[in-house]
Amino acid sequence: MLDGPLIAEWLPVSVAALVLLLVAAGVAGWVDAVVGGGGLIQLPALVIAVPSDVATPFILGTNKLSSFFGTLSASWVYLRKIRVQLVLLVPLVAGAYAGSTVGAALSRYVPREVLTPIVLVAVIAVALYTLFKPTMGLHHEPRHDRATAVAWRAAMIGLLVGFYDGILGPGTGSFFVILIVGVLGYGFLQASVNAKIANLTTNLAALVVYGVHGEVLLALGLAMAVMNITGGFIGARMATKRGSGFVRIVFLVTLSILIVKLAWDTVVQFTGS
Repeated sequence: MLDGPLIAEWLPVSVAALVLLLVAAGVAGWVDAVVGGGGLIQLPALVIAVPSDVATPFILGTNKLSSFFGTLSASWVYLRKIRVQLVLLVPLVAGAYAGSTVGAALSRYVPREVLTPIVLVAVIAVALYTLFKPTMGLHHEPRHDRATAVAWRAAMIGLLVGFYDGILGPGTGSFFVILIVGVLGYGFLQASVNAKIANLTTNLAALVVYGVHGEVLLALGLAMAVMNITGGFIGARMATKRGSGFVRIVFLVTLSILIVKLAWDTVVQFTGS
Protein backbone atom coordinates (compact mmCIF):
# COMPACT_ATOMS: atom_id res chain seq x y z
CA MET A 1 0.00 0.00 0.00
CA LEU A 2 1.19 3.54 -0.66
CA ASP A 3 2.21 5.59 2.38
CA GLY A 4 -0.23 8.00 4.00
CA PRO A 5 -3.11 7.91 6.47
CA LEU A 6 -6.29 6.10 5.56
CA ILE A 7 -8.99 8.57 4.56
CA ALA A 8 -11.77 6.59 6.23
CA GLU A 9 -12.93 3.04 6.64
CA TRP A 10 -15.33 3.48 3.75
CA LEU A 11 -12.51 4.67 1.48
CA PRO A 12 -9.65 2.34 2.48
CA VAL A 13 -6.76 4.03 0.68
CA SER A 14 -4.26 6.76 1.51
CA VAL A 15 -4.44 10.23 -0.02
CA ALA A 16 -1.50 9.42 -2.31
CA ALA A 17 -3.15 6.18 -3.39
CA LEU A 18 -6.43 7.96 -4.11
CA VAL A 19 -4.66 10.47 -6.36
CA LEU A 20 -2.95 7.59 -8.22
CA LEU A 21 -6.27 5.81 -8.69
CA LEU A 22 -8.10 8.91 -9.93
CA VAL A 23 -5.38 9.63 -12.51
CA ALA A 24 -5.33 5.98 -13.60
CA ALA A 25 -9.12 5.96 -13.93
CA GLY A 26 -9.05 9.05 -16.15
CA VAL A 27 -6.37 7.62 -18.45
CA ALA A 28 -8.13 4.24 -18.52
CA GLY A 29 -11.39 5.91 -19.48
CA TRP A 30 -9.67 7.67 -22.37
CA VAL A 31 -8.05 4.46 -23.66
CA ASP A 32 -11.27 2.48 -23.22
CA ALA A 33 -13.25 5.07 -25.16
CA VAL A 34 -10.88 5.11 -28.13
CA VAL A 35 -10.23 1.41 -28.58
CA GLY A 36 -10.81 -0.55 -25.35
CA GLY A 37 -8.27 -1.99 -22.94
CA GLY A 38 -8.47 0.59 -20.16
CA GLY A 39 -8.46 -2.24 -17.64
CA LEU A 40 -4.77 -2.71 -18.43
CA ILE A 41 -4.19 0.59 -16.64
CA GLN A 42 -6.91 0.77 -14.02
CA LEU A 43 -6.81 -2.78 -12.63
CA PRO A 44 -3.04 -2.85 -11.91
CA ALA A 45 -3.40 0.56 -10.24
CA LEU A 46 -6.06 -0.85 -7.94
CA VAL A 47 -3.90 -3.86 -7.11
CA ILE A 48 -1.02 -1.54 -6.16
CA ALA A 49 -3.01 1.07 -4.24
CA VAL A 50 -5.61 -0.92 -2.31
CA PRO A 51 -4.42 -2.55 0.96
CA SER A 52 -3.38 -6.20 0.59
CA ASP A 53 -5.95 -7.33 3.16
CA VAL A 54 -8.81 -6.32 0.83
CA ALA A 55 -10.09 -9.44 -0.95
CA THR A 56 -9.55 -9.72 -4.72
CA PRO A 57 -13.29 -9.76 -5.62
CA PHE A 58 -13.63 -6.27 -4.09
CA ILE A 59 -10.84 -5.00 -6.34
CA LEU A 60 -12.43 -6.58 -9.41
CA GLY A 61 -15.89 -5.30 -8.48
CA THR A 62 -14.60 -1.76 -7.90
CA ASN A 63 -12.81 -1.86 -11.25
CA LYS A 64 -16.02 -2.95 -13.00
CA LEU A 65 -18.06 -0.20 -11.33
CA SER A 66 -15.69 2.52 -12.52
CA SER A 67 -15.32 0.98 -15.99
CA PHE A 68 -19.07 0.61 -16.45
CA PHE A 69 -19.78 4.31 -16.01
CA GLY A 70 -16.79 5.32 -18.16
CA THR A 71 -17.89 3.02 -20.97
CA LEU A 72 -21.44 4.33 -20.61
CA SER A 73 -20.30 7.93 -21.15
CA ALA A 74 -18.17 6.98 -24.16
CA SER A 75 -21.06 4.99 -25.67
CA TRP A 76 -23.33 8.02 -25.34
CA VAL A 77 -20.86 10.24 -27.21
CA TYR A 78 -20.38 7.65 -29.97
CA LEU A 79 -24.11 7.08 -30.41
CA ARG A 80 -24.66 10.82 -30.89
CA LYS A 81 -22.07 10.92 -33.69
CA ILE A 82 -22.19 7.52 -35.38
CA ARG A 83 -25.09 5.51 -36.66
CA VAL A 84 -25.31 1.87 -35.55
CA GLN A 85 -27.10 -1.06 -37.18
CA LEU A 86 -29.40 -2.96 -34.86
CA VAL A 87 -28.98 -6.08 -36.99
CA LEU A 88 -25.36 -6.11 -35.79
CA LEU A 89 -25.70 -4.56 -32.33
CA VAL A 90 -28.56 -6.64 -30.90
CA PRO A 91 -27.02 -10.11 -31.53
CA LEU A 92 -23.57 -8.76 -30.57
CA VAL A 93 -24.85 -7.55 -27.19
CA ALA A 94 -26.94 -10.68 -26.56
CA GLY A 95 -23.99 -12.91 -27.36
CA ALA A 96 -21.67 -10.79 -25.20
CA TYR A 97 -23.93 -11.05 -22.16
CA ALA A 98 -24.40 -14.80 -22.55
CA GLY A 99 -20.70 -15.41 -23.19
CA SER A 100 -19.61 -13.29 -20.22
CA THR A 101 -22.02 -15.09 -17.91
CA VAL A 102 -20.78 -18.53 -18.97
CA GLY A 103 -17.15 -17.43 -18.82
CA ALA A 104 -17.55 -16.03 -15.32
CA ALA A 105 -19.24 -19.25 -14.18
CA LEU A 106 -16.39 -21.39 -15.55
CA SER A 107 -13.55 -19.10 -14.49
CA ARG A 108 -13.16 -20.81 -11.11
CA TYR A 109 -12.59 -24.20 -12.79
CA VAL A 110 -10.16 -23.24 -15.58
CA PRO A 111 -6.61 -22.35 -14.44
CA ARG A 112 -5.57 -18.95 -15.77
CA GLU A 113 -2.02 -20.18 -16.23
CA VAL A 114 -3.34 -22.38 -19.04
CA LEU A 115 -5.13 -19.52 -20.78
CA THR A 116 -2.58 -16.70 -20.53
CA PRO A 117 0.04 -18.14 -22.97
CA ILE A 118 -2.71 -18.95 -25.48
CA VAL A 119 -4.10 -15.40 -25.30
CA LEU A 120 -0.55 -14.00 -25.60
CA VAL A 121 -0.03 -15.83 -28.90
CA ALA A 122 -3.43 -14.63 -30.15
CA VAL A 123 -2.71 -10.99 -29.26
CA ILE A 124 0.70 -11.08 -30.97
CA ALA A 125 -0.94 -12.52 -34.09
CA VAL A 126 -3.61 -9.79 -34.05
CA ALA A 127 -0.98 -7.06 -33.62
CA LEU A 128 1.16 -8.36 -36.49
CA TYR A 129 -1.90 -8.81 -38.72
CA THR A 130 -3.00 -5.22 -38.05
CA LEU A 131 0.52 -3.82 -38.44
CA PHE A 132 1.14 -5.47 -41.81
CA LYS A 133 -2.28 -4.56 -43.21
CA PRO A 134 -2.04 -0.76 -42.96
CA THR A 135 -5.30 -0.11 -44.81
CA MET A 136 -7.40 -2.54 -42.77
CA GLY A 137 -10.15 -0.73 -40.89
CA LEU A 138 -9.33 2.70 -42.29
CA HIS A 139 -12.46 2.60 -44.45
CA HIS A 140 -15.92 1.41 -43.52
CA GLU A 141 -16.65 -1.35 -46.05
CA PRO A 142 -19.09 -3.93 -44.63
CA ARG A 143 -18.58 -7.32 -46.26
CA HIS A 144 -22.04 -8.81 -45.77
CA ASP A 145 -25.31 -7.43 -47.13
CA ARG A 146 -27.68 -10.09 -45.83
CA ALA A 147 -29.05 -9.38 -42.35
CA THR A 148 -28.80 -13.03 -41.32
CA ALA A 149 -25.11 -13.18 -42.27
CA VAL A 150 -24.34 -10.09 -40.21
CA ALA A 151 -26.48 -11.22 -37.27
CA TRP A 152 -25.02 -14.68 -36.75
CA ARG A 153 -21.45 -13.45 -37.16
CA ALA A 154 -22.09 -10.65 -34.66
CA ALA A 155 -23.60 -13.14 -32.21
CA MET A 156 -20.56 -15.41 -32.48
CA ILE A 157 -18.21 -12.45 -31.91
CA GLY A 158 -20.24 -11.49 -28.85
CA LEU A 159 -20.20 -15.03 -27.47
CA LEU A 160 -16.47 -15.53 -28.06
CA VAL A 161 -15.24 -12.22 -26.67
CA GLY A 162 -17.85 -12.16 -23.91
CA PHE A 163 -16.70 -15.60 -22.79
CA TYR A 164 -13.11 -14.37 -22.80
CA ASP A 165 -14.06 -11.36 -20.70
CA GLY A 166 -15.81 -13.56 -18.18
CA ILE A 167 -13.02 -16.10 -17.86
CA LEU A 168 -9.92 -13.87 -18.18
CA GLY A 169 -10.60 -10.29 -19.30
CA PRO A 170 -7.57 -8.14 -20.31
CA GLY A 171 -8.05 -6.34 -23.63
CA THR A 172 -11.71 -7.30 -24.14
CA GLY A 173 -12.56 -4.06 -25.95
CA SER A 174 -9.62 -4.52 -28.32
CA PHE A 175 -10.75 -8.04 -29.21
CA PHE A 176 -14.26 -6.76 -29.97
CA VAL A 177 -12.81 -4.08 -32.25
CA ILE A 178 -10.47 -6.33 -34.24
CA LEU A 179 -13.09 -9.03 -34.83
CA ILE A 180 -15.71 -6.53 -35.99
CA VAL A 181 -13.11 -4.98 -38.31
CA GLY A 182 -11.64 -8.26 -39.55
CA VAL A 183 -14.80 -10.39 -39.84
CA LEU A 184 -17.40 -7.81 -40.80
CA GLY A 185 -15.26 -5.26 -42.66
CA TYR A 186 -16.17 -2.30 -40.47
CA GLY A 187 -13.88 0.71 -40.08
CA PHE A 188 -12.07 1.11 -36.75
CA LEU A 189 -14.29 4.02 -35.77
CA GLN A 190 -17.56 2.22 -36.57
CA ALA A 191 -16.25 -0.93 -34.87
CA SER A 192 -15.41 1.06 -31.73
CA VAL A 193 -18.97 2.25 -31.10
CA ASN A 194 -20.31 -1.30 -31.31
CA ALA A 195 -17.41 -2.60 -29.20
CA LYS A 196 -18.16 0.03 -26.54
CA ILE A 197 -21.77 -1.08 -26.16
CA ALA A 198 -20.81 -4.77 -26.16
CA ASN A 199 -18.12 -4.10 -23.54
CA LEU A 200 -20.66 -2.14 -21.53
CA THR A 201 -22.81 -5.27 -21.54
CA THR A 202 -20.01 -7.55 -20.30
CA ASN A 203 -19.13 -5.01 -17.59
CA LEU A 204 -22.76 -4.93 -16.48
CA ALA A 205 -22.96 -8.73 -16.33
CA ALA A 206 -19.87 -8.89 -14.11
CA LEU A 207 -20.98 -5.90 -12.01
CA VAL A 208 -24.29 -7.59 -11.25
CA VAL A 209 -22.42 -10.64 -9.94
CA TYR A 210 -20.08 -8.59 -7.74
CA GLY A 211 -22.88 -6.27 -6.60
CA VAL A 212 -25.16 -9.10 -5.53
CA HIS A 213 -22.37 -10.38 -3.28
CA GLY A 214 -21.57 -6.87 -1.97
CA GLU A 215 -18.05 -7.09 -3.40
CA VAL A 216 -17.62 -3.44 -4.40
CA LEU A 217 -15.80 -0.59 -2.61
CA LEU A 218 -18.66 1.75 -3.43
CA ALA A 219 -17.19 5.14 -2.45
CA LEU A 220 -13.85 4.44 -4.15
CA GLY A 221 -15.55 3.00 -7.23
CA LEU A 222 -17.81 6.03 -7.63
CA ALA A 223 -14.91 8.46 -7.17
CA MET A 224 -12.95 6.63 -9.87
CA ALA A 225 -16.08 6.49 -12.04
CA VAL A 226 -16.17 10.31 -12.20
CA MET A 227 -12.64 10.36 -13.66
CA ASN A 228 -13.38 7.38 -15.91
CA ILE A 229 -16.43 9.19 -17.27
CA THR A 230 -14.34 12.30 -17.93
CA GLY A 231 -11.64 10.32 -19.71
CA GLY A 232 -14.22 8.39 -21.68
CA PHE A 233 -15.98 11.54 -22.80
CA ILE A 234 -12.73 13.14 -23.99
CA GLY A 235 -11.51 9.95 -25.69
CA ALA A 236 -14.76 9.35 -27.55
CA ARG A 237 -14.85 12.94 -28.83
CA MET A 238 -11.23 12.69 -30.01
CA ALA A 239 -11.92 9.38 -31.76
CA THR A 240 -15.02 10.63 -33.59
CA LYS A 241 -13.19 13.81 -34.61
CA ARG A 242 -9.92 12.22 -35.78
CA GLY A 243 -11.34 9.08 -37.39
CA SER A 244 -10.25 5.49 -37.96
CA GLY A 245 -6.55 6.27 -38.56
CA PHE A 246 -6.22 7.69 -35.05
CA VAL A 247 -8.12 4.74 -33.55
CA ARG A 248 -5.83 2.30 -35.40
CA ILE A 249 -2.70 3.88 -33.87
CA VAL A 250 -4.13 3.75 -30.34
CA PHE A 251 -5.24 0.18 -31.02
CA LEU A 252 -1.68 -0.91 -31.87
CA VAL A 253 -0.24 0.88 -28.82
CA THR A 254 -2.83 -0.79 -26.57
CA LEU A 255 -2.05 -4.21 -28.05
CA SER A 256 1.65 -3.60 -27.38
CA ILE A 257 0.91 -2.92 -23.71
CA LEU A 258 -1.29 -6.01 -23.55
CA ILE A 259 1.48 -8.15 -25.08
CA VAL A 260 3.99 -6.93 -22.49
CA LYS A 261 1.56 -7.63 -19.64
CA LEU A 262 0.62 -11.11 -20.83
CA ALA A 263 4.27 -11.96 -21.54
CA TRP A 264 5.21 -10.89 -18.01
CA ASP A 265 2.35 -12.94 -16.52
CA THR A 266 3.49 -15.97 -18.53
CA VAL A 267 7.10 -15.62 -17.37
CA VAL A 268 5.98 -15.31 -13.74
CA GLN A 269 3.78 -18.38 -14.09
CA PHE A 270 6.55 -20.60 -15.48
CA THR A 271 9.37 -19.29 -13.29
CA GLY A 272 7.33 -18.97 -10.12
CA SER A 273 8.99 -15.64 -9.32
